[in-house]
Amino acid sequence: QVQLVESGGGLVQAGGSLRLSCIAPKSIFDIASMGWYRQAPGKQRELVATITATKPLPGVRTTNYADAVKDRFTISRDNAEHRVYLQMNSLKPEDTAVYYCNAHVTRGLDYWGQGTQVTVSS
Repeated sequence: QVQLVESGGGLVQAGGSLRLSCIAPKSIFDIASMGWYRQAPGKQRELVATITATKPLPGVRTTNYADAVKDRFTISRDNAEHRVYLQMNSLKPEDTAVYYCNAHVTRGLDYWGQGTQVTVSS
């Protein structure tokens, strides 16, 4: 059973910051594109941000963000520690959700964490 383990969620006031962390097995992390998704109550799970597995060619984007979080959230990965991070700044109440770490290996092969709750109070 492959396990992704998230941490860093919590309660924060609007305008504040949180940093989520996810550790994955090295064998998965080294070959997977990593990402963060979120699911708010009564809503479908949605993509927040992704980061590619390998260093791309010059000019090719390594990261992808949902429009709602662009310029506020930053995804990064530490290949030595096989961790992926999501730095969340200028948080808004609408960012409240359970955040899930994802490892995408190939089509039809994805691994998920158990989720971490982020609550932003107004």
